[in-house]
Amino acid sequence: MSQLRTVQVLGGGSAGSSAHVRSLAAGLVARGVQVTVCAPAALERAYEFAATGARFVPVPRRSDPAAVASLRAACEGADVVHAHGLHSAVRAALALGGRSVPLVMTWHTRAHAEGARRSLLHLLERRAARAASVVLGTSSDLVDRARSRGARDARLAPVAVPAPRAPASVSDGKMRAELGAVERPLIVAVGSLVPHHGYGTLLDAARMWRRLDPVPLLVIAGEGRERASLRRRIKAEDLPVSLIGSRSDVPELLAAADLVVLPSRWEARSVLAQEALRAGAPLVATAVGGVPELVGDAAELVPDANAEALARAVARLLGDPAERERLAAAGPRQAASWPTEDDTIAQMLSVYDELVQPLAPPRTR
Repeated sequence: MSQLRTVQVLGGGSAGSSAHVRSLAAGLVARGVQVTVCAPAALERAYEFAATGARFVPVPRRSDPAAVASLRAACEGADVVHAHGLHSAVRAALALGGRSVPLVMTWHTRAHAEGARRSLLHLLERRAARAASVVLGTSSDLVDRARSRGARDARLAPVAVPAPRAPASVSDGKMRAELGAVERPLIVAVGSLVPHHGYGTLLDAARMWRRLDPVPLLVIAGEGRERASLRRRIKAEDLPVSLIGSRSDVPELLAAADLVVLPSRWEARSVLAQEALRAGAPLVATAVGGVPELVGDAAELVPDANAEALARAVARLLGDPAERERLAAAGPRQAASWPTEDDTIAQMLSVYDELVQPLAPPRTR
């Protein structure tokens, strides 16, 4: 069989989906597959897809005729086109219009919208799900959602995110001193400052933590459109919270934390949850989306949008070192049960081969 030719299409992309595409490109190239990655130029600068041996084609996120034409040209001669995310799938379907090239979509995460935009999002989901030959959901609820949107073939594909680097040799004490958490508990959250990450609920919980002695410090690493409103609220309510912006030293932050919190309204396979469990950092997370199946019994789960439950869980764990130690030990064991990058690449190759193998000739009697 001739060399398999694939095109990986990535739009804006979350950190998890971008890291997955890089890992996938590297694994496929190593196995003799010809890979083209189509993505905004900024993602190539951040993730260096071309360094894996893949061909990189810059394609902007927008779906105007010029962008779709660029994507169509990049897909010329492809055996399989694999789109990552809803918008990428719709754009890829437009670019493939009239061609009998199978389209695979990996549904990495769920978008959030209200009002008229929610109806538009529903239509986008239907169009993407129905355009794909196979939809791969990264969590069971995304597989169910794809089926409800009319997907012909929807399967679970819990993609592996590359393990983060080991923490640098920075002492926990030095990190805690830098953050202002000397002789007080340190709670860490990491993620973009957007509404569906639940930081409003987290600040509600932080207000309750002021009753604890000593008062814990909550550090939130990330940037986003909610930064100004969160900062105003922290100042107005005198909350024990510090916004420290985007950080390149997340492994060091997790290593220094007494607890890690994930207050999101929805997650598929949360990168933060994976990093925390791998690092043996005790995690408190909302029981939403794919989080329960990801963490098992290696994290404390609380209801979504329930500040009181979150505050109680954190306070209880801060007062129970033995339970924190149990969670710290359970994290790496749970992480060992997740699919590896090799497992993910093998699954993708199996899907591609299924779609491109010619039908067997009929048997003769």
